[in-house]
Amino acid sequence: MTNLNGAKVAFLVAQDGIEQVELTEPWQAVEQAGGRPELVSLQAGSVQGRDHLEKADTFPVDKVVAEVTPDEYEALVLPGGLANPDALRRVPDAVRFAGEFFAQRKPVAAICHAPWLLVEADVVRGRRLTSYPSLRTDLRNAGAEWVDEEVVVDSGLVTSRNPGDLPAFCAKVVEEIAEGKHRAQARSA
Repeated sequence: MTNLNGAKVAFLVAQDGIEQVELTEPWQAVEQAGGRPELVSLQAGSVQGRDHLEKADTFPVDKVVAEVTPDEYEALVLPGGLANPDALRRVPDAVRFAGEFFAQRKPVAAICHAPWLLVEADVVRGRRLTSYPSLRTDLRNAGAEWVDEEVVVDSGLVTSRNPGDLPAFCAKVVEEIAEGKHRAQARSA
């Protein structure tokens, strides 16, 4: 079993629209591997999870994105949900935060609609990845090679399509965090 040895991992989400299982399952995988996940959002307080469009649980925010830097974390996880990444990509602090993980060569994991934030951060050009199928054209237009696979790893960037891919996604998230920095991660920053 992989041990993350207390590595701090940022989970960046908006205040609402988060596909709950895409937050909770990777969070549990990081914790079970010995990592320390922190919930980073746009505002203090709590965030609203969703089971598709239905309200699910709320989760307390640990840090506000405007007040943190990637220097504080070993990796970044971006849960999906349709509204969550759409809200994040409109906030310069969230876009900057995500992009800086690439510049620092740290692992980044994005599932479902979450790669929308990576398009806005302009870090997908020349990268091979997957996403929810409706993002295919957006990702290709941003210079990515989009593929329809359960999980794709490209030099520290982990992507998956939907909640059905979570077992493979979670395993690769933990593996990439354990491997640490990836020199080629910065090539698209």
